[in-house]
Amino acid sequence: MTTRAFKQVDVFTSLAYLGNPVAVVLDGTGLSDAHMQNFARWTQLSETTFLFPPTPEAQSQGADYRVRIFTPGGELPFAGHPTLGSARAWLEAGGQPQQKGVIVQECGVGLVRIVSQEGRWAFAAPPSQQRAIPEDTLPGLVKALGIAAHQVIACQVLNNGPEWWAFLLDSTETVRQLSPDHLALKQWGIKVGVAAITSHEEADSGLLISRSNRESRAFVGRTSNAHASLMANKEPHLEVRAFAAAVGITEDPVTGSLNASLAQWLIGSGTLPAPYLASQGQALGRQGRVYIQQDSQGQVWVGGDTVVCIEGHVALD
Repeated sequence: MTTRAFKQVDVFTSLAYLGNPVAVVLDGTGLSDAHMQNFARWTQLSETTFLFPPTPEAQSQGADYRVRIFTPGGELPFAGHPTLGSARAWLEAGGQPQQKGVIVQECGVGLVRIVSQEGRWAFAAPPSQQRAIPEDTLPGLVKALGIAAHQVIACQVLNNGPEWWAFLLDSTETVRQLSPDHLALKQWGIKVGVAAITSHEEADSGLLISRSNRESRAFVGRTSNAHASLMANKEPHLEVRAFAAAVGITEDPVTGSLNASLAQWLIGSGTLPAPYLASQGQALGRQGRVYIQQDSQGQVWVGGDTVVCIEGHVALD
């Protein structure tokens, strides 16, 4: 079998083994779809990526490499933590961007820019489509999540390549205590993201409150200075969990695509200001941190630290 350079990168953490790992095969040339899918199923990570030279058309538009992203259950057109982890692996393997300071990744959703922000890399969130969750499905989904209807503040279907059925819940305590029926969610055939906003008044003491969308918008207007203080102190503003039994992962430790779509939804609705910091992974013993920013053109950027944990070669044909 052919040996191929390989790295395993922990993403959305500055401390190894506390984020979300991605397996990166640095040269996927010649591999069939079946071989890539089988290897992704074998790693049992939420995502495994394979790097290739960019297509000529994409290269002419600035692309530095092409990536294909697989879960244990299938291929994704885009995913966030594999984007940051693959960029880190590509750079460490000697990759040189066409444009200094900007990496351009080619993937299923097109070209994704990755830039350095405050010492960490961040990707430009792809455009996200939003639509209402059908009312006739809500009772079943709420039951599968193990919550009461009154605990749902807002909900939307969000799609930036991967599709997430997203729920804004009444408190971070509700989010942390969730114990969903994963088999039921798998039978629905959807991926579900849940989130709740942290109170700035009680963040220092670790206490949490719930808010409606209307209240949170008023809260944003009253507390911009406190929000900036939380950013400086690295206190999370949002608690997130992601359930993806439909693609072979009951719970994803830290999810870039979901956080990107959540940011576009919550910032766009006035529920949260940018920048903000999201926390994910506590239920799995992780300490993921996702840094959300929005530039003057309205582009949302999703950033995180990365740590290379494993380097070597894999036998893969």
